[in-house]
Amino acid sequence: MATDRIRRMAFGAVYPHYVTKVERKGRTEEELHQVITWLTGYDTAALERAVADGVDLETFFADAPAMNPNASLITGVICGHRVEEIEDPLMRRIRWMDKLVDELARGRKMASVLRGTTD
Repeated sequence: MATDRIRRMAFGAVYPHYVTKVERKGRTEEELHQVITWLTGYDTAALERAVADGVDLETFFADAPAMNPNASLITGVICGHRVEEIEDPLMRRIRWMDKLVDELARGRKMASVLRGTTD
């Protein structure tokens, strides 16, 4: 099942694609860190450890220090699915992260990507 495969995918396998995507569009890895930190509460050192340790996406989100309470404001379509309609909590979190990275790469202002907050 595709969902199981995604759950077991290493965060470190996805992260370089995020970096490439945002840098190709003129954004920085630091901005990417800001977005992921906003969503999950991880700091840069913890993100680097997650990549180096091969943590899977399920564990990455299960161990997230503090999912942002404003994450529920992330709406729209990603991979052909409306984010707000995804029932599986883990898949919704993964798609939230995908959506934020897409918005960053598309050049949206950081305040907009972070749903009007800067923390």
